[in-house]
Amino acid sequence: MNHSANTAENLFTPPPLAARDLSMTHGRRPVISALNLELPPGKVTAIVGPNGCGKSTLLNGLARVHAPASGAVLLDGKNIHSLPSREVARQLALLPQDNSAPEGLTVADLIRFGRQPHQGFLRRWTEQDQAILEQAILSADLAGLADRPLDTLSGGQRQRAWIAMSIAQQTPLLLLDEPTSALDLGHQIEVFELIRDLARQGKTVAMVVHDLVSASRYADHLIAMVDGQIIAQGAPSEILEPALIHQLYGVHCEIYRDPADGTPVLVNLRKCL
Repeated sequence: MNHSANTAENLFTPPPLAARDLSMTHGRRPVISALNLELPPGKVTAIVGPNGCGKSTLLNGLARVHAPASGAVLLDGKNIHSLPSREVARQLALLPQDNSAPEGLTVADLIRFGRQPHQGFLRRWTEQDQAILEQAILSADLAGLADRPLDTLSGGQRQRAWIAMSIAQQTPLLLLDEPTSALDLGHQIEVFELIRDLARQGKTVAMVVHDLVSASRYADHLIAMVDGQIIAQGAPSEILEPALIHQLYGVHCEIYRDPADGTPVLVNLRKCL
């Protein structure tokens, strides 16, 4: 095949995960209406917006947890609801907001669950599975904690263990619902830095985030939502303006640029009167 043919083929490579005219409901109540998006491959996308705007509903729709009322979610160009569950599990991992594990479960036990989509009918544990588990432990900076029960770890360590399980799943796509919820500042930074590392390794990551400053610092791409609609999307440095913050949260602010990396910094926030 000649160079021009290769170029043409690349132009039509589908995005790893996309929504087309996606509408979703809770019961009969519309939550998301005719929404379109594409996740940039190999980048971190943060979904932001006020409480109740549909962020988690969108993430669950992208992960095939909730079926759409209309429209479609496309995984590598194919309707995700037409694909076998095991195939989806090999392509996409979801870390929900509320995680629970049986009492006494160790870090290594949890991470082993990530290998299930790749195991055969007899679910035999192979040398390759073990090597991937050990690499996931190292990637999440959990060396020395593999045999520790989850309930003895700090909040940040536990969250890294859950992300390590997703790493062991070896999916190119990772969806995270508020991955730093209830963590203190130090543990939030630990988790966000791990997410950045995963993107540098080639994973496509989408995460629901409440903290707009952290979203701006750690994400390559922002999706801003209000009332089930995307009102802005793009690089944080390009779309974050006082008018957008006002539309999202009903607050006034000023925006400065961090002199170290140019990321937006919100200052002088005040509620609209």
